[in-house]
Amino acid sequence: MPELFLGSSPHIATPVRTRTIMAHVLIALAPTAVFGIIMYGLHALLVIVVCIAAAAGGEALFRLIIRRENRVADLSAVVSGLLLALILPPAIPLWMAALGAVFTTVVVKEFFGGIGANVFNPALTGRAFLLLSFPAAVTSWTTPKGFIPARFFPTPEAVSAASDAAALPLDSISSATPLGIIKMGGAVADVGRQFAVSGLTGGAGYLSTLRTLFFGWHGGTMGESSILLILAGCFYLLVTRVIDWRAPLAMTASSVILLLCLGMDPVFGILAGGLLFGAVFMVTDYTTAPLTSKGKLIFGAGAGIITVLIRRWGNFPEGVTYGILIMNAATPFLNRLLQKKYGYVPPPKKAKNAGAKAEAAK
Repeated sequence: MPELFLGSSPHIATPVRTRTIMAHVLIALAPTAVFGIIMYGLHALLVIVVCIAAAAGGEALFRLIIRRENRVADLSAVVSGLLLALILPPAIPLWMAALGAVFTTVVVKEFFGGIGANVFNPALTGRAFLLLSFPAAVTSWTTPKGFIPARFFPTPEAVSAASDAAALPLDSISSATPLGIIKMGGAVADVGRQFAVSGLTGGAGYLSTLRTLFFGWHGGTMGESSILLILAGCFYLLVTRVIDWRAPLAMTASSVILLLCLGMDPVFGILAGGLLFGAVFMVTDYTTAPLTSKGKLIFGAGAGIITVLIRRWGNFPEGVTYGILIMNAATPFLNRLLQKKYGYVPPPKKAKNAGAKAEAAK
């Protein structure tokens, strides 16, 4: 039977134990998912439903074919499907979302032996598969105006759509992600103007842009949008002791340090894109992360560094997916290099000058 790891203590992955952990993850993801549905409308809801159904159904059918116990009730496939939905464009065709979800659970998990035996993070691998297969669909974004009445969107102040739209790298109907605008040679000011032209913010200033990024009113994936809700989910998982703090902190800290070294805006780099979502919900995956405390720190730091390097010099504006997947490949090496000895108690250290003290006592 595979094992799951909570913090630094091993726990046998019984269906009940796994279901409890996965239920906590679903609770932590729920606000982000609901926020995404409100922003992007009915199609975003359908993407979530299709991903979850295809992930769970694909796993159940595959285990039926190979005559293994059906483990859909442990909710791991549901979590994988939801995570995949939250890192895809909300307007992605439903059949592509279903294909990615089946690949996530069947190929990435079940081909390697099921939960606890996969080498790479299932949701991220599913997204990477779709990105390589359908790059145009996975890199197309829409302005988030789903179920939100128009009156709740700010009226741009001192921003002329007629004059500024032509100067922007993309139009305001198919809104690029903030990182995409930066990657195309823009700056934070260009992101602010894009928000203002799209009617997502009341101004194009720096603080207004950061405020929009923090609350999530911008184009992108549902999972990366609201930093506020991601932090709320992180707090819940930490309080319930479902995740360990080391890998998320290391990934965030290493990203900030490298962004500063490269002369990039660290605040914008943390608030834009899926870095925090990956740090909270991806690098904390029990199976694909190292077991030891030092291993988790190295793992998170490596993911953060690779993410920033891809953002700076890679072809994609976002590097979280490949940053974490590359470190997933290094996990077996880190586990071997930094082994955890269960049941081992180190001998007590001898006090300095113990002999002298003993003589003095006589």
